[in-house]
Amino acid sequence: MTTAHPIHESYSGLKPIRGGTVSMDSIIKHYGSFTAVDGVSLSVGRGEFVALLGPSGSGKTTLLMMIAGFEQPDSGAVCIDGVDVSRMPAHRRDVGMVFQKYALFPHMTILDNVAFPLRMRGVPAGERRLKALDALQIVGLEGMEKRLPAQLSGGQQQRVALARAIVYRPPVLLMDEPLGALDKKLRERMQIEIKHLQESLGVTVIYVTHDQEEALTMADRIAVMNRGRLEQVGTPAELYERPANPFVAGFIGETNLLDGELVAAAGQEWELRLAGGAVVRGTPAAAARHGAAVGARVRLAVRPERIELAPATPGGTGAMVAATVADVIYAGPTLIYLLRADGLPEMTVRVPVQSDAMKPARGEAVSLTWDPANALVY
Repeated sequence: MTTAHPIHESYSGLKPIRGGTVSMDSIIKHYGSFTAVDGVSLSVGRGEFVALLGPSGSGKTTLLMMIAGFEQPDSGAVCIDGVDVSRMPAHRRDVGMVFQKYALFPHMTILDNVAFPLRMRGVPAGERRLKALDALQIVGLEGMEKRLPAQLSGGQQQRVALARAIVYRPPVLLMDEPLGALDKKLRERMQIEIKHLQESLGVTVIYVTHDQEEALTMADRIAVMNRGRLEQVGTPAELYERPANPFVAGFIGETNLLDGELVAAAGQEWELRLAGGAVVRGTPAAAARHGAAVGARVRLAVRPERIELAPATPGGTGAMVAATVADVIYAGPTLIYLLRADGLPEMTVRVPVQSDAMKPARGEAVSLTWDPANALVY
């Protein structure tokens, strides 16, 4: 799926929008006995791009719908620019919305679809036509205003939905997995274009996604949700480098999670014995904050790209785990190694193809090593 019309390449002439602030205080939402959102508090700054990230059923879309006004919280408050809008109807909240399924009117032309929010606000016909044409030009759809949605590709329909959301220049823009129906290349291009447009306009964006790569690419901060709760809020780098718990470590990127027992702790010097007997070191991370003591059961997390493969010989610094190569997968720029070690779950290691690193064959015995600073203990 492709489109010949890229989003307008230069945003220098756009008149900035004064982005709004959004805050949620102890939001709770029940559906019968099921708790969809459980005590979420989150503040979004003016002009900030925040992604709500989590698996299906984590509560991220329900939270977005409460900000939009399509759902009401059972308790807690939603504020936009300091005003409590928790019981305010959606049409009075002055927020733009881009839905997952675009929600275009099939019987209306593209121009009328984009102009619809202005029509609902009583903007005169001549003015709304000019503003709608301007919005279509911004998203690279000039010349298509007379077409119907069915005459456009999925990528073009997504652009129409985006144009409709920004046509009246709302201070807050809400987006519910808007790129999910697009093919991979177009989705990746649209991620960059939407981020550039958001930065140029200055609009505040809250963006729901289950795709961690999308969140890392687009967001200033990411709020990771699981089972209705916020697990961690931080910049992409903070979440990737210092995830607060094993769930975040496993959801943001790939992570090897290994169970073990804490056998020594002195300041930053932590040692743990993994299932299978290997003794390795790691950085305290969340375990220190929760007061883990010697003898405690802990989990070690280490990223696949932070592990080095070495010949199967004992000794050396850092971690050292004996393993066997179960499989080697060619993945373009990297080789993915699947490894088996006694008492441990299957581990993954990523090695750049264009590197001098050891590249063992399937069935070969190896040692796994890593810098202790790159392994987190929970």
